[in-house]
Amino acid sequence: MTVPIIDNTRARRIFLEKHGLIGAPGGLGKGADLQAVVDDLGFVQLDSVNTFARAHDLILWSRRQQYRPANLSNLLSRDRGVFEHWTHDASAISMQHFPHWRLKFARDAAWLESRWKEWRRDDFTAKIDAVLRQIADDGHCSSGDVGKDESRGSGGWWDWHPSKTALEYLWRSGQVSVVRRENFKKVYDLTERVIPPERLNARFTDAETIDWACNAALDKLGFATSGEIAAFWDIVTPGEAKNWVADALGSGAVVAVDIASVDGSLRRAVARPATLDQSPPDPGGRVRILSPFDPALRDRKRAERLFGFNYRIEIFVPAPKRKYGYYVFPVMEGDQMIGRIDMKRDGQTLVVTAFWPEPGVRFGVGRQARLASELLRAARFGGCDNVQYMDGWKR
Repeated sequence: MTVPIIDNTRARRIFLEKHGLIGAPGGLGKGADLQAVVDDLGFVQLDSVNTFARAHDLILWSRRQQYRPANLSNLLSRDRGVFEHWTHDASAISMQHFPHWRLKFARDAAWLESRWKEWRRDDFTAKIDAVLRQIADDGHCSSGDVGKDESRGSGGWWDWHPSKTALEYLWRSGQVSVVRRENFKKVYDLTERVIPPERLNARFTDAETIDWACNAALDKLGFATSGEIAAFWDIVTPGEAKNWVADALGSGAVVAVDIASVDGSLRRAVARPATLDQSPPDPGGRVRILSPFDPALRDRKRAERLFGFNYRIEIFVPAPKRKYGYYVFPVMEGDQMIGRIDMKRDGQTLVVTAFWPEPGVRFGVGRQARLASELLRAARFGGCDNVQYMDGWKR
């Protein structure tokens, strides 16, 4: 049987539509509108680096340019539309998925109990009950409120004091939840005080959660391998995702497809049968500045296959060895990655140090004007009054 091929242009557009990057980024970017964005994406990765805007804020602004950072905070602390936990990294996750996270809580707890005992100093498990009692009796707390009599060490993740480790364990195992953030520091309370009752009390079997996770991952990606399905939420194992794909192929819930990479090579994946008839809209020519952790780009290998875009974060690369810069933002035009930009907020000014076009991308007058318009929008979002271009910024 011939396996259908989805050509590269169509694959990119299907993928970007699933990720909310087709069409103008209109909408209020708050309340129910913002909730719908997070629900569609499933989760938004959180990151503290703030040279211009934090990753989660830029992810949401790229899709709703009226969005402002306080809006996600409200969704977490006031509306309880999201909860914070771990996917592939720390994330704000749509609250409707909380009941399915119980499987991840259990799996994370088992893993952490064994591995953290080896990695962390002292015995954090001896502090778990005391930290839990402190929160139950005294209310919400941050890591600075526990273990005040314990040595602080270096402060790095590898050298947390035992009560700090116990607090993180309680969060990862689902016994406490993030109630809000203060200056990006997590504030915790007992999970039953944070999660709405209808989500807190819902229960699914492990098999139901595995089936949900695989179905939802495929629907949010458009097409995927079993490995990509497993990695999306990081709830199911690769073996569980592989078994799910085999069953779904057998039942006809999915079909095999070959996805054309930008270099013409084919990669076998699965998709819903309806995807073969899907005609995503033309993305237009709008330029967007994206977060390095944008959901459309976080799988670096997939981004390279689909878009020919090779991106590596260089925060931990010594400055003399960096190819681009400390924290460089990907730039998209329509369904094409056109370059990367080094920019940062300096007081009331957005300073553009450099823009590197991708190979084969002409940086003509029209494209430069579209980038300039996006930079002005970005400046307003970042609280800047103007954009300053450094000498030699066009590389």
